[in-house]
Amino acid sequence: MTESNDHRPAGAEAAVLLQSVEMPEDAVLVQGPDFNKKLSLTDLMSSYRTMGFQASALGDAIEIVKEMRRWRLSDEPITEDEQEEWRDMEKRRNTKCKIFLGYTSNLVSSGMREVIRFLVEHKMVDVVVATAGGVEEDFIKCLAPTYLGEFSLKGSDLRKQGLNRIGNLLVPNNNYCKFEDWVVPILDKMLEEQKEKKTIWTPSTMIHRLGKEINDPSSIYYWCAKNDIPVYCPAITDGSLGDMIYFHSYRNPGLIIDIAADIRSMNNEAVFARKTGMIILGGGLIKHHICNANLMRNGADYAVYINTAQEFDGSDAGARPDEAVSWGKIRADSKSVKVYAEASLVFPLIVAETFAKEIHTSSS
Repeated sequence: MTESNDHRPAGAEAAVLLQSVEMPEDAVLVQGPDFNKKLSLTDLMSSYRTMGFQASALGDAIEIVKEMRRWRLSDEPITEDEQEEWRDMEKRRNTKCKIFLGYTSNLVSSGMREVIRFLVEHKMVDVVVATAGGVEEDFIKCLAPTYLGEFSLKGSDLRKQGLNRIGNLLVPNNNYCKFEDWVVPILDKMLEEQKEKKTIWTPSTMIHRLGKEINDPSSIYYWCAKNDIPVYCPAITDGSLGDMIYFHSYRNPGLIIDIAADIRSMNNEAVFARKTGMIILGGGLIKHHICNANLMRNGADYAVYINTAQEFDGSDAGARPDEAVSWGKIRADSKSVKVYAEASLVFPLIVAETFAKEIHTSSS
């Protein structure tokens, strides 16, 4: 290494003062909100896209959801091989993107339940995929409340008190006893209809029935049943509902729940859709079930993932949208984003800026 006349090492200077390329004219400048101004929620959220990090991911998620909601088949040109039924312009204007919403059980245990209920109450999503806990916790909340606690509460003490902890939420065990008292007579009626009317029960038809039976507008599945929004739960037995089915098999054996019929129905939701979008809160079963259904149509057109999982362990929960592209579960030309965040922090903001704004703007 040689020294220049001003005694600065030339190699170090060249390394530190490396010349940049010119940035393109449409390059986005990093900028945050200006709190010297009185900002509305919309003003604040609009600034997220240019803030960087997960704020930008959240801003992208909002824009992708807006596009899911805006899309109509009439936006697309009619191809030469288009079927005759799809050439009618009125039908094309009324054909929307089919939105799949998936979520894990802890979100229904939390106040996110009311956010999800709003979406199905107003028919803002088309297909729901939930875990068993995501189903039963909704019904249990119609029967008895869940309470706010602390993450630090000691498990052995709570066990003695008959209190179940879900993060910083507390669910008295009596709630599950009330759930048993409510659901077992319905299982009896389902078995009776299976025997007398040859009814074939699936997880989705079972959830539809429970939604009608609860008859409570605070319930997610009351509105799903009322608005004919299908709810798929391939692991229906993996929770308190499974416990009730297990005990019922001894008390009044014979009830059959057919998961094969539901996988055909779930996959067909995607196969026969002209455009699909996925909003997936959390990971695991619900994430894969929605993505795999969209594989049947060579991938979803839009995808928003919200979870805290990382991809270094190869888990499906941690996988970014691009991994799903490699499987054909999301299309290569799709618009997709993963927001690395806990869903209760960010999803209400997304709903406020998309679905809820749409409802309140149209009503005013």
